[in-house]
Amino acid sequence: HCADAFCIAGNLGAERLGEFFFQKQTRRNNRQIHKLSILKGGIRKRNQAPFEVKGFRLFDKVACKGEEGFIFGRRSSGYFDVRKLDGTHISAGISYKKLHLLEKRQTYLTEIRKEEALPPLPEGRGLRA
Repeated sequence: HCADAFCIAGNLGAERLGEFFFQKQTRRNNRQIHKLSILKGGIRKRNQAPFEVKGFRLFDKVACKGEEGFIFGRRSSGYFDVRKLDGTHISAGISYKKLHLLEKRQTYLTEIRKEEALPPLPEGRGLRA
């Protein structure tokens, strides 16, 4: 997508920065209180972690082990599942004492990524040939 924006701009001689913003939209509220419809005999969940645990919420941006990541899972004991936006684990269960809050959650989570360059094409060959 960032290559498309570069081509659309029309200035092909411009120097590229080498990084781009990757954004992902998150849900605002999806707390399943009943496992099924309660009127049809559903079971009420009793083991929900609260919204905020030790000052952290789901999808907060945190510093963890020298990397930036997002909280994708929380436990009432104060341990969190921290991942990058592509889903790679930074830590499956890390204590709140080892986390540092960088940003509160937002609808769009933003991560800066490095732009990977394509290898040069052989002489006389175009992209379609």
